Amino acid sequence: MIAIPLVTCYFLLVNISYFAAMTSVEFLTSGAIAITWGNKVLGNWVWLMSLAVALSCFGSVNGTFFCGSRVCYIAAREGHMPDFLSMVHIRYFTPFPALIFTSVVSIIMVIPASFNKIVNIFSFTVWIFHGVSVASLLYLKIKKPELPRSYKVPIIIPIVFLMISIYLVLTPIIHKPQLEFFYVILFIFSGIIFYFPLVHYKYCPACLRKLTIYMQLLMEVAATEKDMN
Repeated sequence: MIAIPLVTCYFLLVNISYFAAMTSVEFLTSGAIAITWGNKVLGNWVWLMSLAVALSCFGSVNGTFFCGSRVCYIAAREGHMPDFLSMVHIRYFTPFPALIFTSVVSIIMVIPASFNKIVNIFSFTVWIFHGVSVASLLYLKIKKPELPRSYKVPIIIPIVFLMISIYLVLTPIIHKPQLEFFYVILFIFSGIIFYFPLVHYKYCPACLRKLTIYMQLLMEVAATEKDMN
């Protein structure tokens, strides 16, 4: 628990150092703020900034890779994705199919090779889901207060978070509307086409059963049991 305020203080100090070492014009026109700061403060040691960014990106990708695959794994266990994604390797006990699926989706995402476009679309999509998740939590907190909760926070925190999410979703649409945002929203709502027959009515096509069996044999994975405790 001590690490959380320390990390917060670290980020605050970093931002303070940016404003202390750089003018507002440099801050707004810089293509890479950390490098601009390094050129002014570190001099010949500016390469340390590139190394630090590379290490940070590696750590972030590593954490996102394992976290994202387990979200996929849990979704499959709850019946929201194909069953084989909820299976684990028979020897290593890892969600192998979910890891492979996450990797394939990630590779598809980087095909356009436009970093700015990927960041803009990804951020827009992520904040939509963050906002919906927090809104759902607020709904359950107000409508069903009797439900058990693992931890509690003051209600003002999710309210502020929801307001920030709405702001970050609406700002790019209003400030610089792009057709890609419409495609993202259309793609999200297209999930309804699959939700009702496959999740709500639990319809399982024969081809999906055959695919599940094939994936089990190919990846050496097996179904798991839910811990009801």
